[in-house]
Amino acid sequence: MYTSLQMNHSQLIKDCIKGKSHAQHELYHLFAAQMLGICYRYTKNLDDAEDVLQEGFMKVYTNLHQFKNEGDLGAWIRRIMVNTALTYLKIHTRYRNQMDFEHMPLHPVIEEQASMNLHTAALIEIIRKLPTGYQTIFNLVAIEGYNHIEVATLLNINENTSRSQYSRARALLIREIEAAEKTKSKQQCI
Repeated sequence: MYTSLQMNHSQLIKDCIKGKSHAQHELYHLFAAQMLGICYRYTKNLDDAEDVLQEGFMKVYTNLHQFKNEGDLGAWIRRIMVNTALTYLKIHTRYRNQMDFEHMPLHPVIEEQASMNLHTAALIEIIRKLPTGYQTIFNLVAIEGYNHIEVATLLNINENTSRSQYSRARALLIREIEAAEKTKSKQQCI
């Protein structure tokens, strides 16, 4: 009913707001896979990502009346998922302990160049191995497109802390990418 590629989401949104379960089911299926990927970028395992996804969709259904049909529905849902993931990280102890930026030094990190010949899946796994705080700030800045002022507001940290942690995340990623490429080169020589 709603699945045409040229679909106007307005009827789907109206039906979701009316509480029609088939419309909510359709909305979920239209965006769940993409949003699960977003949730997974912020968590350390698929179970947690699925929890964030479910919480996020509950917020989407509850607040769908606030969507003004002026922008992209997917972008609106994405922002809710990112905010839900950040809340999840702050609430759950196993993540919260790694999100404490209060006592981290703010000195700059020197960045080096690394070639980017890794497959996307390998790069995603390297990002996921970062400490949660670094991973979160890297995702917000490099992938979601937030600036450091916005990140500071979202995470209730200082803007300079955001910049420093992003720089450190990049430096760690560069080191890991270089190590992965050396390993890959050695395997190709064998």
